[in-house]
This record gives sequence, C-alpha cells and structure tokens, in this order.
Amino acid sequence: MCTEKTFFHTLEIDEALCIGCSYCVSVCPTEAFRVKNGKSVLLSNQCVDCGKCALVCPTDAINFNQDDFEHIFEHKYRVAIIPSVFIGQFPESISVNLIYNAIKKVGFTHVYGAGNSVKIIKDELHKYQDNHPEKPLISTFCPAIVRLIQVRFPFLVDHLILQKTPLDLSVQFVNKELVAQGIDKKDIGIFYITPCAAKTVAIKDPLGGYEIPIAGTINMDVMYNKIYGYIRRKEVEETEQLYETNLSPEGILYSLTGGEKQLAKGKSFAIDGIHNVINFLEKVENDEITGIDFLELRACDESCAGGVLTTNNKFLTVDRLKTLAKEKLEKPENTNPCFAPISNRRDELTENMATEKVLPRSMMKLDDNINEAFKKMQEVNEILSKLPNVDCTMCGAPNCKSLAKDIVQGRATIEHCIFIQKQLEEKGSMTPDESAEKFKSIWGNKTEKMKI
Repeated sequence: MCTEKTFFHTLEIDEALCIGCSYCVSVCPTEAFRVKNGKSVLLSNQCVDCGKCALVCPTDAINFNQDDFEHIFEHKYRVAIIPSVFIGQFPESISVNLIYNAIKKVGFTHVYGAGNSVKIIKDELHKYQDNHPEKPLISTFCPAIVRLIQVRFPFLVDHLILQKTPLDLSVQFVNKELVAQGIDKKDIGIFYITPCAAKTVAIKDPLGGYEIPIAGTINMDVMYNKIYGYIRRKEVEETEQLYETNLSPEGILYSLTGGEKQLAKGKSFAIDGIHNVINFLEKVENDEITGIDFLELRACDESCAGGVLTTNNKFLTVDRLKTLAKEKLEKPENTNPCFAPISNRRDELTENMATEKVLPRSMMKLDDNINEAFKKMQEVNEILSKLPNVDCTMCGAPNCKSLAKDIVQGRATIEHCIFIQKQLEEKGSMTPDESAEKFKSIWGNKTEKMKI
C-alpha cells in the first residue's frame, strides 16, 4: 500500500465552470489531472503548483486562493513585501516611488522589496558552492521546481541548495528592523505580493523545515488592480522618497531568467519554462549532460515575469525591469529613512542560513513496500502492453502509462480505454449500453448535448 502526506495547494477547480475539455490533463507536466464525470479532478500528491493548467483553461475554471485582503487591517503595522516583477507590471511612465505610494494608499504602512537581500544571497551562494562540491547545485528559488524535482526527479533532491532565499532574508530583516524601532512584534503583519501560486504554497506549507513569518499572501493581479485604479484616477501623488525604493540592479534582475546565474560561480545554466526544465533534467539525471556547477531553473517562461498571477505581458515586464536596472546602475538613488541598509544586519541574518533536507515524493511510487512496488510496476508494464499507446486521453488520463498506473492503484479499470471497450463489444463481453455508461463515467453527458 502507498501512503503519502496530502500536500497543500491553492489551486481550486470551479466545477460550475469546468467543461471537462482535458486541456489541463494534456498540459500538466506531472500528470496530476484526470477527467471524471465530465469534470477535471486533481491528484494532489502529483501537483507542483506551476499554474500551467490555469493558463490553458478556456473557461477560467482553475483559480488560486489567496488570503482575504481585509486581513491586513488586523495588524497595526502592515508591511507589503514585493518582488521586482510587480514593478514591471506598470508602464515606465509610472515611477517606483509612485507605485510604493499607491501600495501605502490601499492600507499598508511599510513597503519593502524582496530583492533587497540579493547582495547578501550572492556571498552566501559562493560560500555554499565552496562547501558543497557536488555537481550540479540546483537553486531552490522557484518552489514549483523544488516540488517538480521531488515528484519527477527524486534522485536529484540531494543537489538542491539547502539555504534560505531572498524572500526569507527580507522578511527576517523587516521584522528585526521594526522591532528595533520599538514596535511590538505581535503588531507586525507581513504580506507577500505573489506572482504565482507556488510561492503561496511554499509559504503556507514550507519545505526544508523553515517557516517564514509571513501573515499572508496577496495575488499579484489582485494587488495590481487595487493600486492601478488609484494611479489611473490620480488619487495618489509623487512625494519625496519615503519608502524602500533603493533597489539594486542585481535585486531587480534576480527573479528574471539569468538573475541567479550571473551571481553563481563556475559553469552555470539558466533554464525557464517547466517543460524545458524537465527535458534538461532528464539529460542531467541520465548523465547525458555533465560538468555543470550551478543550475537556475524556473517553471515559468521568462521566470517570474511569466507568473500565472501577473497581469502584464511578460516580455514588456522583462524590458521594463532591465531598463530600470540599467538606470539604477548609472544613477543609484539615496538610501531612505524607513529602513537602514540590509547589509547592516548581514551577520545576524546569515547566522542560520541552512534549511533542512528536502525529501523526495516520487510520482512513480506505487507502494511503500519495495517488493510490492516492484510487483505493481510489473503489473503496470503488463497492462501497458495491452493498451494501444496512442495517448489519446479519451480514458480521462493524460496517456496510456498513466492509465495503467491508475488501474494498478485502483483508480480506474482497463475498460476506461475506448479501444478496449470496442474490442470487448466485438467479443460480446461488453454491451453497447455498458460501454456508453463507462464513457459517461469519464466524460459525463457530453454526447447527450451533441447534435449531429
């Protein structure tokens, strides 16, 4: 028997909107969707929260939960931690300072850039590389990639870099700074403006044993709509620089493709797009690609600029941020009075950088008992030899191998295959009515709605 922990997800399928089109089934990189009774169903333990399903859903039936925005007002001091890609959602005519002012307008008392800790992360990465000669070391910045490796490449989990991310350090810094200013820690509420579902999951259900002290997350598209309304109606004005807008070029570019690669030592690669990542890791796992020191892997095309919860075109976002980084390089802004430079707290922030080992949770796992698992794999192969191997998805699974696994795990029967159904009908082992009922158990009453 295979027993696994159920993992937290923000993904939610609205059955009223779902038409069972199977787009999500086809696109999911970890084969986490099935169609049953005409609706999409999620296999929780295989989902990595990459959000590709939501991007292809034609009816917007796949959504991502967030914390109620009004919860920010439960805290006296409300801090918005924003990634640089949030700045990239706006046209260049809207300054960083105006965006920060607008964030304060909707109810936050403080604003801080998640990328401000990158200058510390760079040095810590170099130390980690020096102390861990195994190759390749794989970044843990993208939580969807961490979960992908757990699920599809469990033999590579030992290559994951086990230390805190820029977001972790930025949150720690803000907490320490505000407490140093005499603010009671229980009055502080820190909220992250997230470009993707995977970041929310990493905060709510963290891996590596480190629980980041964040009160909640707000989806980036929701936050954008809230503050852009104020800016468009000119209900917020430019003021003197009161917030942490002194972003470094490295901090601005870190969440884009190549942002980590440029900071790492040795031979490094930056790969974005989860299917590109899978293709590359398959070659790494099979030793077809060797001699790499560091891998920056991102699930989204153009990295966080292409996050499922962003609003702007990802290429325009990248262009805006590269322009901004160049401006900062040529004309650095003054430091601001709200927060001291994060480098002042370097020693205490890096005192305990390590996180706990990430454990595999292979989607290939058929049973906890290795002998039983081997028997079940033999069953899978035997069933697969009887299936047509055309991967048509008519059974509700993404491919024939997935159906074979579902059969062995008791989630389906071989009669789910439409080709098997036709063979059984020809032999008289299955009536047309029985075949129709089996079809309906997968696709619902679609045929009843069709007009020929």
